[in-house]
Formats: sequence, C-alpha cells, structure tokens
Amino acid sequence: MEEPIFEKPNFSQEEKYLLEPFFTNLERSVYAITFLPPEMVGALCSRASRSRDDLRLVFLNEFVKPFGETAHGQAFLELVSFLHRHPFEEIFANPKARDFYIKWLAEYGDDSIAQMSGCHLVFASISQIAIKHFENQRIALAPIEKSTRYVDFSKTISGHYLYFTPPEIADMGLERKYEEDMNYIFDTYRLLFQKYFDHLKKFFPNEKDIVIKTKVFDTIRTILPMATLSQVAFFGNGQSFEYLINRSLEHHLSEIRWLANRAYEELNKIIPSFLRRIHKEETKLYRQYLSKRYEKIIELDEQFKFSSSHLNEDNQRVRLLEYDPEGEDKIIASLIYSGVNESFDKILDRVKSLTIREKENILAKFLDERKYRWFKIPRAFESVYLRFEIVTNIGAWRDLQRHRMQTQYHQQFSPDNGYEIPIELYEAKLGDYFVAGIQKLEDLYSKIEKFDRQLAQYSVALAHRIRFIQYQNLRQFFWETELRTTSQGHPDYRKIEQEKTRIVRKIYPLIGKYLLVDFNDYDFARRGTIEKIQEKTEELKRSKLINDYKDG
Repeated sequence: MEEPIFEKPNFSQEEKYLLEPFFTNLERSVYAITFLPPEMVGALCSRASRSRDDLRLVFLNEFVKPFGETAHGQAFLELVSFLHRHPFEEIFANPKARDFYIKWLAEYGDDSIAQMSGCHLVFASISQIAIKHFENQRIALAPIEKSTRYVDFSKTISGHYLYFTPPEIADMGLERKYEEDMNYIFDTYRLLFQKYFDHLKKFFPNEKDIVIKTKVFDTIRTILPMATLSQVAFFGNGQSFEYLINRSLEHHLSEIRWLANRAYEELNKIIPSFLRRIHKEETKLYRQYLSKRYEKIIELDEQFKFSSSHLNEDNQRVRLLEYDPEGEDKIIASLIYSGVNESFDKILDRVKSLTIREKENILAKFLDERKYRWFKIPRAFESVYLRFEIVTNIGAWRDLQRHRMQTQYHQQFSPDNGYEIPIELYEAKLGDYFVAGIQKLEDLYSKIEKFDRQLAQYSVALAHRIRFIQYQNLRQFFWETELRTTSQGHPDYRKIEQEKTRIVRKIYPLIGKYLLVDFNDYDFARRGTIEKIQEKTEELKRSKLINDYKDG
C-alpha cells in the first residue's frame, strides 16, 4: 500500500537541522518521537490535537521558533548541535541494557520488564476505522487524536480531500464511485460549515468567530465518514506496542496491516529489543489466532441466525441489562472491610440488618465531604458492576470509548441502526443537505457490502448509530457520568450519561444522590445556555417532522 494522503511538511534545511534529532523521520506519515522531555511531549501532542498542522510543524512553530532568542532557545540549539554529533542511537543504544531485554524479554518472556519503559508513536494520516482499531486496545496505551470538534476537516491536499481510499476498492470496480461520493460528502461538510456559520453570526453578531466556529464544527462533524483521515499520537510501554503490532499485522483491512508494518519500522529504530519476539514462529501463530475471530463470528451467525434483520428497530438509547440488587449493601460492607477484623460475608450480613437511616449515615461519613468530581470515590465502589447496552451516533460513541479501563465492546460500523441528524441544522434550514449526504454514503455502503462488509465500514458516517456494551463498576460509573455531563461536553453523550444517572438513582437511591452530575442543557460548550437557540431547539424537539428525520 502507498503512503496515505497527508500534508508533508516542507521544511527548509535549517528547519530540518533543528528537528531531525527529535523524530525518527520528517517525511513520512508514521514516526516516533525520540528525545523530548515528558512535559514538552504531552503539551505538544495536546496542542496538535486541536491544530490542522502536522505535529512536527506544530513543534517547530510553537515550541522551537518562539524561543530562539531566549536563554531557553540557546540551550536548545546547543542540545541540537550535540545530538547531531551524538545521535539518539549512539547515546541510548546501551549494549548492557539492550542485551538485558533481548535475554529476559525476547528469550525468557519476562513481560513485566517491558512495562517499565515507553515511547511516543504518531500516525499523521490514518482513517477513523484504524484509529478506533488501535484505541480499542485499552491497557498501557494512551492516545490523543485530532479533534473533530475543534478542527476544520475541509482542507484539501493537491485538490484531494482528506479521506482514505482502500486499495481493495479498485479491485471491486468502485473506485470512481467511491471518490465521487466521498468528494460529495466533504463538499457538503464545507457547505454546511459556511451556511451554519453565517446563520449563527446573524443571531450572535458580537460573538467571537472562534466560539462560533467551535459550535459549527461540533454540529456538522457527524457528516464526516469513517474514511476521514486524521492524526493520532500514542504513548505506550514496550509491551503495549508489541501487542498493537501483533493484533494488526494480519488484520483483514490492508490499511491496518500497512500501519502495523510502519509502526514496527519506526519503533524498531528506538526500542528494537522490545520487538524481537514479533519474528518468532509462535508469535506468527498468535497473530493468526487473533485475526480469525471475526470470521468465526460470521460463520456462527450464518449457522445460528443471531442477526434477526438487516435494519434494527429496537434502538432504545440506554438499557440497563444487568445490576446487583444487593449493590448498595456490598459497597457499604466494602467501605468498612479494610478497617475491621472480620470476614466479608459476615460484615455484609450485618449491613443487611441495618435500617435505611443507618446505611445513609455510613455513606454520609465517607461521601458528604466530597465536593468536586475529582475527589476520587473510594475503591469499595468497584465491588458492584453494571452492564449497559447503549445506542448512539458514532460521533458520541467516540468520546465514550475513551473510558478504556472499563469493559467496552461494540458492533460493526454500519447504517443498520439508522442515523441522527443535528437538530440545529433544521433550525437553520440545512437539514436536507445533511440527509442527502447520508443517503450518498448509505448507497455506497450497500455496493461495497456486497463484496466485503468490513471494507464497507469506511463509508459509514459519524451520524450513523452504533450499538455497544459498557460493563463498568460503580467507581468507573461515577467518573464517567460526572465528567461527561459537564458543560464542555457534547450534547449527544451528555444525554446518554444523564439517562444512565437517572437509571442508577432508581436502583441505588442511597448512593445515586451523591453523583455530581450536571443535568443542564448547553448549546455552546463552555458558555452555558443561550436562550434564543435553546428555545428554537426545544421547539424543534417537539416537532414530529424532526423526530421522523432522526429515525433516519
């Protein structure tokens, strides 16, 4: 596969001199960061997530050039000069350390030592499908991706929008249609941006353009397809990157296989001893074992007919599938357990014998002084689990997926569950543009699906609904619902978390009242309610026409 479309930074010789010591390459879309302090890397990755520019260009323009004439800049230049004389490989390729990892990790399989060191890997041009594949790996791999809520995705490179065209599409004879339909979608995205921006400026002529733009991007982003190319940076330890490569080298989609090979090439420049097991025969068998799971599901579905219909009708937004009726008693018993000398079952029996008032008093002792959501809930809340099934648009799911420590798994990206249209676009009389774009993608999906359903996922929009499971303990529940209902959050996932909170307050009333959940509505993130748009939005919510459109 060829390098995907991305805007290769056009560095001068002087700029290359400044940057070369800190990245494994300056020309390709996959690269590792080699010699930057943790604070700078964290700030750089975060800044790049809200910039249209390549991360390496952001580093040059915002972290290097502004300090050129300062004492910091002089120290940096001296470091650059030193690293050109003594590059990363010379300084850190310590024979004793490398031999240690070759022996104890590659030969003896002591995985714990691979958890003690990590690095940063960046993908500058990667589809939403591939991003979610990598981000589904939840342990010891921390991602930060370019935000669809704050960045303009209407940019073109040599006249081409930023979307991925799988090589397999040409073999199907669909390349021309694929590109025509993708161009139509990005044309629509660009059109919606301008028209909705102009609409909001009429209502709020004194509002800053940056605030209006943020609202516009937030509203129109779900027209984007899963083929949309973006940037994501990962920090991971050696073990997590080894697993990322192994679970991707034999993947069904050629893009993911290509990215895995490129990740190996770049990481092998800086942590080669962590990756030596990838070439072992037993590792190759492991990759085959991982890659065949989806095929087995398809075989079982064909045999037992688990899929009832092509279009799913039961799309209730949030359903509680499973909970522990004794949950509150178990949490109270767990709170007490560490400080008394008694078995858990006997403590639990004693708790069950208490009155409601007595249980309330115990919880109050632990939780009454909790004033802010970042005051962590006690670990005792991990004693009780909830299983939710949720249906929402992919755009909202992308944010909830970030809660990686809980157990989450999702169904394939498809149009089968319908789609959701931002109500604000109907208020601005722009809904028909959105619908036309979705219909284009669904027609494209149906044509690709005849050949390859996994490949067809590239033509699914962020507006399409996805069904997924969250299996989370009550401590994770507190963290997620309190974080995802703040005023900064997107309305789509705020509604999900508010609904989950109402359910939990019914089943666990003694504990539910301590949830610091925000039930207000906010149209402009970070600004609170704007009455004029809020009134129109509520009016549209009551409209049968809009409800019909939301059902797709």
